[in-house]
Parts: sequence; C-alpha cells; structure tokens
Amino acid sequence: MEGFKETMYAAFKENNVIPPEYFDKYSVKRGLRNPDGTGVMAGVTNICNVHGYVLDDGEKKPAEGKLIFRGYNIHDLIEKTISEDRFGFEEVAYLLLTGKLPTLEQLAEFNDLLSDNRALPENFFEDMILKAPSRDIMNKMARSTLALYSYDNAPESVSPEHEINTAVSLIAKMPVIMICAYETKRRYFSEDSMIMHHLIKGLSTAENILSTLRSDRKFTHEEAKLLDLMLMLHAEHGGGNNSTFSCRVLTSSGTDPYSAYAAAIGSLKGARHGGANHKVTEMYGYIKSNVSDWTNEDELAEYLRKILKKEAGDRSGLIYGMGHAVYTLSDPRAVILKKYAGEMANGTEFEKEFHLLEAIERLTPLVFEEIKHSGKVMCANIDMYSGFVYRMLGIPEDLFTPLFAVSRMSGWCAHRFEELNSGKRIIRPAYKSISHEKTYVDIKKR
Repeated sequence: MEGFKETMYAAFKENNVIPPEYFDKYSVKRGLRNPDGTGVMAGVTNICNVHGYVLDDGEKKPAEGKLIFRGYNIHDLIEKTISEDRFGFEEVAYLLLTGKLPTLEQLAEFNDLLSDNRALPENFFEDMILKAPSRDIMNKMARSTLALYSYDNAPESVSPEHEINTAVSLIAKMPVIMICAYETKRRYFSEDSMIMHHLIKGLSTAENILSTLRSDRKFTHEEAKLLDLMLMLHAEHGGGNNSTFSCRVLTSSGTDPYSAYAAAIGSLKGARHGGANHKVTEMYGYIKSNVSDWTNEDELAEYLRKILKKEAGDRSGLIYGMGHAVYTLSDPRAVILKKYAGEMANGTEFEKEFHLLEAIERLTPLVFEEIKHSGKVMCANIDMYSGFVYRMLGIPEDLFTPLFAVSRMSGWCAHRFEELNSGKRIIRPAYKSISHEKTYVDIKKR
C-alpha cells in the first residue's frame, strides 16, 4: 500500500507542472496580471477604487495611494469619526451595503439591527463549533458560514430582502463565530480554559469583540477605537483582490450567499492574501532575535540584506509588509494605521518596537535597490503595522486574519450585490490545453 501511495504522490507533481515557456508562447497572464504588474481588467465596479499608480501613454507611473469607498476617501471617513469620537465601522458597513452614508437615525437603526442579529441560532455553538473544533479559526469560520445555510428557511433565495438580511446577519455574527472558534481551540488544542461571555446589547462591533475576547471583559475606549479603525481599514479593497473576486466568481454561478462568502473566507485564509500578516509577524520575530541593537540602522540594514539574499528569515527572499500589487508610493491604509499606532505606542513598552518597524519601512527600499538593482518603487503595506496594533491590543496571533474576515465581510456582501444585479453572466476565463490525444490502452496491457 505504501508503494502504491508513493506512486500517486510522485504523480502529483510529475503530471501537474506546466513548463513556463508555454505561458509566454500563448501570452497567458498568470495571476490575471499584466507584465508590468497591473491587473487584467475583469469587471467594472461602483463600490471601491484602489488607486496606486497612473498610466501615462500606456506606461505605469507611481502615485500616492488612495482608497475610496463608494466615492468617499477613507481618510475622510476615518478622520470624521475620530474627530467626533464615535465608532465608524458600522457606518462604513452601511455605506458599502447601500451606497449611501447613513443619517443619524439610519445609523442608530443599523446598529440596533446588527446587535439584534449577533446571537447564533439555538444550539449552533454546541453542534457546529464545540463538537467539531478546528486548529484554524478561519477554517471554522468558513464551515460555520456554510452551516448557517441549514438554519435559513429560504437559503437559495436571491431576493433583495433575503440578500440584505443574510448580509446583515453574517456581518453581525462573524465576530461571535470567531470568538467561539477561538475559545474552542484553546480548550481542545491548547489545553487552556474556555471562557464564554454573554453578548451585551448596544456595543459596537469593536467593543463587542474586546468584551467577549477578554476574560475580565475590561477594555479602554482608546483600545476599542483603535480596533474600530482596523475594522474600517480592512472593510473593503476593490473587486480584484483574491477573496472578493472569489466571492464574485461563485456569485456569478448562481450559488447561494453562504457558499459565496465561505469561499471568500477560504481565499482570505491564504498566506498570499489575508494570512500575510502572520508572515510579517514571523519576520519581525527573526529581526528582533538577530539584530542586537534595534537602533543601529547599519546592523538592521545588513540583516535585511541577508533576508533578500535568502540567507536569513524564512529564506524566501521576501521582506514581508513591504510592497503591494497596486500601491506604489504609499498604501493609505498603512499611512493611517502608522499614525494612530505611533500615537498609542508613544510612552509605552511598545514604542521601541514601533521605531523598529519605521526603520524597516525606511531601509527596505534602499536595500532592495542595492541588492536587486530593479528601480522598483515600493511602500509599506497595511500588514507592516496591523500585527503590531493587534499585539498592543493584546489580541492573539490566531485572530489576526479572522479579524480581517470579520471586517471584510461587509465588502464581500457589497460585491455580491453588485454581481447579482450587474454581472448577469458566469465568470469563465479560458485555459489553453497543451495535452495531446492518446490511444486508449487496455487495462491488461498497461
């Protein structure tokens, strides 16, 4: 039996590798990306604009990054809620779902609607989470999303009422599912205590997360506002990112919302997408362990050179948290997060770490040019600072990517709505076959 399985294992790679020259021969744009790194145009959207470069006579030129939700700059959305000292994620979620900023009355009603929808169905936690624990929180969130299909009386309906109700329900329930999955993992796989708190009505999404995550339920207003900022920044990022595109692809097939959203969660779980924040944290650990003086930029630069040469870190040759598929001169999310992370770190035990991240951000482009000689313009992306913020908030690494999913559910819902109303055709790109017909061989002669 082992020999038979080894044969199958060998075939896994032997018969599934396409020679690179075929991609050039047939002008295949791997990853749906053009040679200059820009994305292949696959759709039109009115939900979000991710601006990171300009095309001048067909040539890609760097530009300051902009992130626009339904026509509103993310800077304005965040600065207004901070200046008025109120939570903003719910306002952003409403904007994404409806295309309009809510009035005070509409926002209050939307907050109440989310609060009323947070509780999981009766026995859902016991039957769907506790009895089938997972070592990976994202895996459990995806499975729980699919399981909610069974609790819906009309899960295949695509009426506006059903789509809106399902979206609101999932946006509300994702934080609860996340915490339940995390506590279950602690009990089963970490041999730790599982603490399950009752939900408190009237809390914002950020407050609800901190209240149910912390054993003593205590948190400061500043901590909740910083987490709210994270949720706003992660809520949406255009139709071309992998998880949102996955949601739109499944939606175009005519499948139910639970299947589409579960697929998006599965995509976000990947290390090349939402899971990238884990790689930044891992790299940060290598740097802290191997650079004796964090304030010595010569020593830090030398270690960054070793990372790029695949002599240090995870030997991938990548400096995680730097560079982005769209942004060139700046990632607006990273710019905003850096500002408020620095303010919160000031005067605390985290201040030294914050300055180390700043130095990595500043030195990486210089070292990259020295080693690669590519002239590539690069900036820090949001992952450079997101893990740091979560650590300041005492949030375990297990929840870094799940929190991303909690926030991004609102964007996925908006894109599903748009695909349902405007797509009208199943997404089916072409693949060039390079196989040749073979003469069938009788089983006795093989």
